[in-house]
Amino acid sequence: MTRITVTVDGVAYEEEVEPRLLLVHFLRDRLGKVGTPVGCDTSNCGACTVLLDGRSAKSCAVLAVQADGSDVLTIEGLADGDAWHPMQRAFHEEHGLQCGYCTPGMIMAALDLLKDDPDPSEEAIRSGLEGNLCRCTGYTNIVRSVRRGARDMSGREVTP
Repeated sequence: MTRITVTVDGVAYEEEVEPRLLLVHFLRDRLGKVGTPVGCDTSNCGACTVLLDGRSAKSCAVLAVQADGSDVLTIEGLADGDAWHPMQRAFHEEHGLQCGYCTPGMIMAALDLLKDDPDPSEEAIRSGLEGNLCRCTGYTNIVRSVRRGARDMSGREVTP
């Protein structure tokens, strides 16, 4: 067992973990952060994407011990009480989901994309979300959701 210290959604945890435990399983099974789904367990789908020290990371491809000393933000950490984060609200209002399984990962990857490009084009959004798969939609509403979320986060009008 290895002792790790990690901050998840603003709360510090000190835990003993098996060195082979994946971050996604640590988040779900140990901390109850079930909003981070296990999609493929092979880092192909992106459903388990979280922000690790402010950058998107597929939590099924990161060992919990690799997150020692890090700050992890999950989909549950975005909301402020009952108030949704603007990107969560945008996905809801623009119908950027169908079954919702990929949505947490899409939202977290979108937030990382916006750090480098706060007003991304459709092409930039599609490229930025390339590692996150949706099996239900044609991505049009997901792109529209990210554009609206970007606009709502910055308080500006979205460009066509």
